[in-house]
Amino acid sequence: MRHRKAREGNVTTKLTRIAPWQAAKLFAVVYFILSLIFVVPLELIALLAPTRAGPGPHFNPAVIILFPFVYALAALIFVPLGCWIYNLAARLVGGLDVTITDGADA
Repeated sequence: MRHRKAREGNVTTKLTRIAPWQAAKLFAVVYFILSLIFVVPLELIALLAPTRAGPGPHFNPAVIILFPFVYALAALIFVPLGCWIYNLAARLVGGLDVTITDGADA
């Protein structure tokens, strides 16, 4: 990472690489937690909804419980892929400029 002083208390840094596995672990946890915001109310609705009798496919409310795990698995697969693509692009055109502000100035 390259640093340059922008203004008093600010440093501009160029983000040239993202560690794919670390980003994948972080976003897997974030996706899991965020999906719980949707899964818990959906599960309550599914449990209170009347079930349909007769032939045909039936929706199993237990499937909703799998959603956070599916989202976390998707993060473990797609976030490293996105990081890899970012790292390739950053090598070609440079990374993102990120300005970091000292906590006292924020």
